[in-house]
Amino acid sequence: MVNIRVKLFAAYQEAYGVSELKLSFTQGTPVQAVLDYILREHPELESWRNLTRFGVNLQFVEPDILLCDGDEVVLIPPVSGG
Repeated sequence: MVNIRVKLFAAYQEAYGVSELKLSFTQGTPVQAVLDYILREHPELESWRNLTRFGVNLQFVEPDILLCDGDEVVLIPPVSGG
């Protein structure tokens, strides 16, 4: 198993009411599966699917990068402000 921490921001954090989740996935799971998991639990966030970028261990990554044990994953929704 691969144990990871997921940092939540914006709508993701609002949906869960916490800033971090601890999740486990099977070996060989891509980072995209983290978002898939969250959207299964909170389908109201589906509109964010194609707008969310991924970060793993402080690096932007593509959705198909494989998770490693101990990774810190960040789901990065679009940001606006001034």
